[in-house]
Amino acid sequence: MNKSIKTVQDYLSYLAEKGFMFGEDALGFISFGQHYTSSSDELVNTAIEITLKAQKQFDGSFFVSVLETLKENNITKRKDAIELVEMKNIM
Repeated sequence: MNKSIKTVQDYLSYLAEKGFMFGEDALGFISFGQHYTSSSDELVNTAIEITLKAQKQFDGSFFVSVLETLKENNITKRKDAIELVEMKNIM
């Protein structure tokens, strides 16, 4: 992921430039998941990345599940999130 990307909106714009388009339902899941889990932009961006890599498309329920898993494991950094999902064979 591009290190200069900070906000979820910036990351979604970056992905749109790469050809990943998100519909209103996906944007709703992203907003809901971030507020529901009180996750930082960094974790939300990481969960979006994990979702796209694991599912090959955006799956809202999978995305929220990833965020919940990160929260339950007290993950706050992208590096730790990637390590956790690899350890759990999610990605």
